[in-house]
Amino acid sequence: MLTPSTCRRLNKLDQIPSVWEGDRRSLQIDLDSGEVIGEDANDCVIWVDGSEGVVRAIEKVSDESGMEAVVRTLLRAMEYPHKPAQPARPQKIIVKDRELLFFLRGVLQDLDIALDYVPELPLIDELFRGLEDAVGGRPPKLPPQYLDPLNEQAEALWEDAPWDYLGDHQVISIELNYGGIDSFYVSILGLLGLDYGILLYRSLDSLQGFRASILANTSLEKLESIFLSQDCIFLTYEGDENFDDDMDDLGEFPWSQVDANFGSLHPLEGLRPFLHEEEALPAWIALKALHLFLADHEDLLMEDWDEVVRQVYDIVIPGPLQGSDINEEGDRIVSVTVSSMPSVAKELSSEDGQVSFNEDPGYDDDLSILARMPQLQDEIIPDGSILRVDNIPWSMVEALRQQVYCPQEPLNKVVRGKFPVIIVQSTRSKVKDIIAAIEARGGLLGLTFKACVSPFDDFEYELGLMQLENEEIHLVGEFDLENPYHQKARKAWKHNLEKTYGRCGLILAMGATGKRSGDPNLSDMKAFYEVLLLAPEQMGIENLSLFPLL
Repeated sequence: MLTPSTCRRLNKLDQIPSVWEGDRRSLQIDLDSGEVIGEDANDCVIWVDGSEGVVRAIEKVSDESGMEAVVRTLLRAMEYPHKPAQPARPQKIIVKDRELLFFLRGVLQDLDIALDYVPELPLIDELFRGLEDAVGGRPPKLPPQYLDPLNEQAEALWEDAPWDYLGDHQVISIELNYGGIDSFYVSILGLLGLDYGILLYRSLDSLQGFRASILANTSLEKLESIFLSQDCIFLTYEGDENFDDDMDDLGEFPWSQVDANFGSLHPLEGLRPFLHEEEALPAWIALKALHLFLADHEDLLMEDWDEVVRQVYDIVIPGPLQGSDINEEGDRIVSVTVSSMPSVAKELSSEDGQVSFNEDPGYDDDLSILARMPQLQDEIIPDGSILRVDNIPWSMVEALRQQVYCPQEPLNKVVRGKFPVIIVQSTRSKVKDIIAAIEARGGLLGLTFKACVSPFDDFEYELGLMQLENEEIHLVGEFDLENPYHQKARKAWKHNLEKTYGRCGLILAMGATGKRSGDPNLSDMKAFYEVLLLAPEQMGIENLSLFPLL
């Protein structure tokens, strides 16, 4: 059964004259890699508006999850459907699983939705066939003959860890004159511990143009086109299933817990998460030469970028390749010249210094542009937390002050209005970790909201942010500006702030996986912070620009 408050919320949605189809299927293709996964296939829940032919919600779920997962996806289809669908309730739902039908009848009995059984769902059948055909038609991430050689070079460079001492502006040239590539220009990611990788730009103009565009850009709407304007082959690293983005630094992990990803960016082709054979071989040669160069000259590159460091390597290539030079032993070789580019590094560093990012002008010029941006962190509020903007009555404020952890000096009670809060609901242990993390940084200083627009789909949202006493700025969560319930709550927020003299609150509650998930009561609430709502300018983030990294 849904909670009474959830039923009331859903019954407020417009009921449209549509029939929705829903089902849970085993998807034999991995949506990310395009690989056939057979016995390891994930289940996928999908809800479709059969009248309009629109997918309202689709989600991968674990094999162990019960029918509750189907209901959760259905509620998402009602309240937060995929664009362009709008929040709504259907008049009728049809399924082909009788057990699911009986389960839905018990759960949805208060929502005035007709439920029926049908033996087949041809629309969903066709969608799944099309999905598997489209994803299954992707080429492999790497040509089979280059899979092991490229991963070996990725491992060698991971062990080299050039990001420990090189910034992304310290460009290294790799002259190939092979496979249609004259030279690669290498930019190394990872000095700031954000994203680790090697970018092989096919031209110096592309590298310089991308950085200049990022520096000059002040609009999120332009970021997608700037990102896709790059002309490079990339190698990026990510953690395996044991890696926690919120808690761990990938750079500290051994190779056995790291995965390498290869791909290409081109202004006309866009982003491709795979390499063709014509790209794989030049990339392998360049990465092999880069590894040798770093191994030979690490100390010099770490200490001195005033002089050019150059060395020529004869790279022995595996496999039969047309056009390669063959030495007396019959090996196929390519002569590669690798050199540092101190003049380019100085130019890029100088360009970075011309833009102010609210940092001390005496900041170390050797760091890249990313180091000068306000660092928005997100390791305190864990993924999976349930967020809500709300306005609570003063009786609850008084009860919170008496019953839960309240480190701030309380605001005097006012006669009218409610108290504006952000409620974060997680598990009991994670709530304790959140409180400990906030207190370790001196406590909570204030909250703010920052409106943003996604550069990829014009999706409007706002970030809930908190500033701690040690001046760190952390992400609380993202809120959909087009959600009518959030719009209503934020309107009340602004009105109530006038009554509270700019004071608002952060409530931390447990029970995210229990029966009161999304609707915690007083007994679930474990901490209540009463703070000021800060303006973005007070936090130094009025010009915060978020742009995608590989």
